[in-house]
Amino acid sequence: EVQLVESGGGLVQAGESLTLSCAASGFPFDDFAIGWFRQAPGKQREGVSCISTLGEIFYGDSVKGRFTISKDKAKNSVYLQMSSLKPEDSSVYYCAADRSGWCADAYDYWGQGAQVTVSS
Repeated sequence: EVQLVESGGGLVQAGESLTLSCAASGFPFDDFAIGWFRQAPGKQREGVSCISTLGEIFYGDSVKGRFTISKDKAKNSVYLQMSSLKPEDSSVYYCAADRSGWCADAYDYWGQGAQVTVSS
């Protein structure tokens, strides 16, 4: 069974940090690109970050310089370190896996999401 399980969400104050984890199972993790997305109520889903199978890393403009994505192949996990959090970062964060291996826009598997709330 394919699973992507996000964890680490929560409530923090503006300026604080939080790290999200995405644990993958049921598919060849090393062959998939892993992306992080977020979606707030009433807003479109936004791409946050992605790491390809070749280690290429991408960030959305709104998080560049504040968020860091990393991958632990031994643990089949991807992490999103979020620092200098702002209230506008509040959202449900999802990780997703793309079988192409590239950070494209056609993700095959999705997690259930983790809520991040940043208070001002």
